[in-house]
Amino acid sequence: MIELQAVHKNYRMGAGEVHALRGVDLLISAGEFVSIMGPSGSGKSTLMNIIGCLDTPSQGSYRLEDQQVSTLSDDALAGIRNRKIGFVFQSFNLLPRQSAEENVELPLLYAGVERRRRREMARRALERVNLAERGRHRPSELSGGECQRVAIARALVNQPALLLADEPTGNLDQKVGREITGLFASLNRDLGMTVILVTHDPEVASLAPRRVRLLDGLIVADERE
Repeated sequence: MIELQAVHKNYRMGAGEVHALRGVDLLISAGEFVSIMGPSGSGKSTLMNIIGCLDTPSQGSYRLEDQQVSTLSDDALAGIRNRKIGFVFQSFNLLPRQSAEENVELPLLYAGVERRRRREMARRALERVNLAERGRHRPSELSGGECQRVAIARALVNQPALLLADEPTGNLDQKVGREITGLFASLNRDLGMTVILVTHDPEVASLAPRRVRLLDGLIVADERE
């Protein structure tokens, strides 16, 4: 599903240049559950942004489902993100004045899905994360773990082939964090969804069958159970 070859990413910082990725090669097959970990500044968020088509390499090749995406326009990348990729972030990114159900509907609204169908799909996604009974509640009425479950439901409502989670347990206590990581594992196991989880937490990373470690913009370990 994912093939990166000799991927570099450089950023201008004042008069200098930062080499966030320095020649990354990575293959991920459809249906894998992979954690990507490393300390701050290791390049893991940059790598996730490239895999998620939020950014493009400065050099090298990225193919997603056999499509060369590293040279596509911003509009073409936006189309791929909407059709193929679901995102979950540390900060939830929920609209505070909308209910959980309405937040989950947002990708479908952007995709032009009619209202009744949107509502049905959103409810089904909330059921998938064990939150169906909280659909009419706003984020301020939900716990942190519940907000993250809403964010996960929103990410999977379009039935994407790839689910990307960037530090999804960072704002949660350890117990709830393990529950959320277990939810990603169940989505991978039960739906066959490819899941990539970026984290700095070794305990969270260890729950994935495959663990990739970055340091200074390079992959230094790639372990499988």
